[in-house]
Amino acid sequence: MLPLARGIYSSLAQITRNSRAALHTAGALRCKAEPAAETETPADGEENSENTANAAPDPKDRKNVIPVETSIRYLKSAAYKTTYGDEFVWTQYRRNHKGMYAPRKTRKTCIRQGRISTGNPCPICRDEYLVLDYRNTELLKQFISPYSGQVLSYSKTGLCQKSHLRLTVAVEQARDCGLITYDVPFREYDYSEYYGKKEESKQ
Repeated sequence: MLPLARGIYSSLAQITRNSRAALHTAGALRCKAEPAAETETPADGEENSENTANAAPDPKDRKNVIPVETSIRYLKSAAYKTTYGDEFVWTQYRRNHKGMYAPRKTRKTCIRQGRISTGNPCPICRDEYLVLDYRNTELLKQFISPYSGQVLSYSKTGLCQKSHLRLTVAVEQARDCGLITYDVPFREYDYSEYYGKKEESKQ
């Protein structure tokens, strides 16, 4: 039994030494390969940058800020006419909601962390070239009632709560700057009753 046990022990020791030598060799080869990989990484980065540059733009990305001047030119362009025609931007919009009856309020916002987070964004959030600003009066007038001069409700236009708040602020700023005219309601009063009381009190 002793020679057999001694042979097994010696074979196990030989396997252990061989495995240690193999691990040492693999570690040395890995250390030599790391500098070569580091030198190749810039080329990989350049390829990735080229791929991202050639890739199509993400239609849901809203991180780019569109200037107001670009939005004003867009409202007068042929692309806007082709998309909306002679109608308002919110006319053909239909809310997508669960159930038969629409909720009382629209969603809080359509854009979260610079991206559209819903499949049916509101008329303003779905088109990045529609910028709500007090100088963009042609766009603001589409959301003002021609009868009362008030801003249309979000239940009719379908704007999200955030866009509706921005719209209200932009309209008020445009009115303060005189870019949008509005009529002050005039009320007629019959002052004869008050004048009569004054004359009686004087007598």
